[in-house]
Amino acid sequence: MGRKFMIQEFPILLMFMLVMSFGSYGEDCASYSFWNNKNYKDCESLHVLDSFLHWTYHPRNHTVDLAYRRVGVEASDWVSWAVNFDGKGMIGAQCLVAFHDSSDGVFTAYTSPISSYKTKLEAGDLSFQVSRISGEYRRDHNEMIIYATLHLPDGRTRFSHLWQSGEVSNGVPRPHSFSKDHLNSMGAIDFLPGQGTNSNARNSKDDVDSTGQGTSSRDRGTNSRQRKKYIHGVLNVVSWGMMMPMGAIIARHMKVFRAANPAWFYLHSSCQSSAYIVGVAGWATGLKLGSGSPGVTYNPHRIIGITLFCLGTLQVFALLLRPKPEHKLRFYWNIYHHITGYTVIVLSIVNVFKGLNMLEVEMKWRMGYIGFLIFLGGFAIFMEAFTWHIVLKRRKETSSSSATSTKTVEDQEATTAAA
Repeated sequence: MGRKFMIQEFPILLMFMLVMSFGSYGEDCASYSFWNNKNYKDCESLHVLDSFLHWTYHPRNHTVDLAYRRVGVEASDWVSWAVNFDGKGMIGAQCLVAFHDSSDGVFTAYTSPISSYKTKLEAGDLSFQVSRISGEYRRDHNEMIIYATLHLPDGRTRFSHLWQSGEVSNGVPRPHSFSKDHLNSMGAIDFLPGQGTNSNARNSKDDVDSTGQGTSSRDRGTNSRQRKKYIHGVLNVVSWGMMMPMGAIIARHMKVFRAANPAWFYLHSSCQSSAYIVGVAGWATGLKLGSGSPGVTYNPHRIIGITLFCLGTLQVFALLLRPKPEHKLRFYWNIYHHITGYTVIVLSIVNVFKGLNMLEVEMKWRMGYIGFLIFLGGFAIFMEAFTWHIVLKRRKETSSSSATSTKTVEDQEATTAAA
């Protein structure tokens, strides 16, 4: 009864896992396409309020072409992104504000300096030059975008920044919500090329001091996230990338030795089951990393990872349907089991290398894994040749024994006939 229940419920479980997998990843800010064909070299998914920052830094004139996007807002809302050169939070923030004025149907984008918590985001000049400020509301994505070019002061590129949104009433922005996300919508930003980390490690404690240097809380957040990435990588390399191929070699070659039967089966099952358990843990850490970075996604790595989880889960549940050796369906089950298993191994190796490239690990780690694969492949080739020698030798011995038995029977029949 329990086995039948698990088989019936498995498709539902698998569908739930698939939905959870895809749902844990948001859009990729790096692959976002602006309708006006604007292109930006760097981007960052901000950790709250479904916001994204895109920019291109021009060192020659120390300017930044910037686009701030806020997803999931209504046409009647206002959005704002600001930079604070000398502190953190609202006071002293130099804001870019945009909203759609329902009274006249005009989309407005302007600058607004903040000197008080009671600000109404009135238009005004900032402490630095801003040019080409504009904005738009995209109804198909429910997102509002502010475009601008910033002329950065003092030769600095790293600052505190904050972002907000709220409702508009009678053409005037209303105060924003005081929810946790709205209160935590601040962090540190570095406009130098390659600094778009897409990290969710920034929080309300992240800031930069008056010299533009980041505080230790930001560094700790970044280091913590990096450690999680390494844990994710180690778990998946060991399970999918190493234990799975080793388990396949055990099943392929050990069963040829009669003395290893049935020990090879239990060793194979233990190795693959352990690999699957560790692999699911690695897969879960990937989901956690993805859910914590709603603007970051690595499509090929993600798709292969989800495929591996599904195929690995199918292999585990297929054991419940494994026919007896003498059953007529066992032949077809073996074909399915072998094809699925080897597919998992190939995809695992491909995804390991994709993960190593994304982590940008040192070459010695790539070479170490390549060395492991070369050793394992060489051992598999040797064992393939050796086991085939044993199989052919047994066939020859069986054939000779059969021929001898046939000749003996014929001699006995001839003797009987002569008598």
